[in-house]
Amino acid sequence: MIRVVALLLTLACAWAAGFLWFVAVAVPESVEDDSTRTDAIVVLTGGRERVNTGLALLQSDMAGQLFVSGVPRGVDLADILRHAGPGQHARSDQVVLGHAAEDTVGNAIETAGWAAGRRISSVRLVTGAYHMPRALLEFRRALPDAMIVPHPVFPDSVKSREWWRWPGTALLLATEYAKYGAAIVRHWFLPRKALP
Repeated sequence: MIRVVALLLTLACAWAAGFLWFVAVAVPESVEDDSTRTDAIVVLTGGRERVNTGLALLQSDMAGQLFVSGVPRGVDLADILRHAGPGQHARSDQVVLGHAAEDTVGNAIETAGWAAGRRISSVRLVTGAYHMPRALLEFRRALPDAMIVPHPVFPDSVKSREWWRWPGTALLLATEYAKYGAAIVRHWFLPRKALP
């Protein structure tokens, strides 16, 4: 019984240490590279800030194309621009909406399929800061030859620097850390060619 308790305590301490590393080191605090132009901007749906950031980057000529992955079926560019707010615009020949992805693995696979044959060798990846570590893991696997520039966004609702004061943020980060760990384990055991 003592051994079982000791093992559980050890696992709990390891999980807690890993979680603290995740929130202090792995989750970015800022956009480290805001000047490198890429072939495409890729936005993972999941928040208005992400789409607005992607559109702003496109308007700033940080890339010639914008791919938005994980868009609900039936939503078109006009819908996205309407919800993006005033001042947001984009030409239809610059923006492609992906409707197939339902999760982060799907985002990476959908983006890789879109990029194939388009000479995309670099992408600026836009997603929430808390989601960026796992997104980078999946995108580097799906696009191993591409340069991926992370461009995190920081929603006001996610207090990642003071997460311990906000139960909702703490739960969000703990859940994301668990998913990140599961993705690492999956990559250890799943051959690249076996990805769905």
